[in-house]
Amino acid sequence: MQILHSSFYGDPNIGLYAKACDKFCLVGSFVSDKDIKSIKEYLKVTVKKCLIANTDFTGLFSVANSNGILLSKVVTEREIEMFERIAKEFGINLAVLDSKFSAVGNLILCNDKGAAVSELFRKSDIDKMKDCFDVEIAKVKVANTDIVGSCGVATNKGCLLHRDASEEEIKSIGEILKVNADIGTANFGSPFVGSCIISNSSGALMGDRTTPPEMDRLMQTLNLD
Repeated sequence: MQILHSSFYGDPNIGLYAKACDKFCLVGSFVSDKDIKSIKEYLKVTVKKCLIANTDFTGLFSVANSNGILLSKVVTEREIEMFERIAKEFGINLAVLDSKFSAVGNLILCNDKGAAVSELFRKSDIDKMKDCFDVEIAKVKVANTDIVGSCGVATNKGCLLHRDASEEEIKSIGEILKVNADIGTANFGSPFVGSCIISNSSGALMGDRTTPPEMDRLMQTLNLD
């Protein structure tokens, strides 16, 4: 199976602490060596420990695809230097978004084919995202909310969305990301799947409260079976 139940020190909201794409996975520095080994095994990527704003909320304050890493403006100068080394290692773009909305991981859903982003962002923010991710960007809502990143998890093979996403939202986001999209939950009914899951095209880690039916839905939607 390409999906693993996991928690970080008892917290099943593992998506808050990590951000993955098909090239690498960024994780908070507190993530254990055992969990890092699991991430490497299931996602088949290099794992990089990092802090943002002197916190372990790497998934909350960053967004990434195989072309670039976008950071919240709360990142410190010293942390930027570390991310510059990571970007150089993988030959990708790095940008810091100067937006009043600091939790960028909650507001952006992207893969290597497109990005669905909150309607809260300005045109200048969208332009910076385009340059960083090297994909087309479109503003959307999910379940009639602006927290697009919290309400979805996307890879190059599929996208799982908040259980209350409308048919129109599902269709629109699937077209933006150029993958099949569907609805689901994780962690025993949480609709905020982006906070509960770390995933890429190779596999996924889900919060350890996730039920077997929720795992099955994720496997089908992200084409991991």
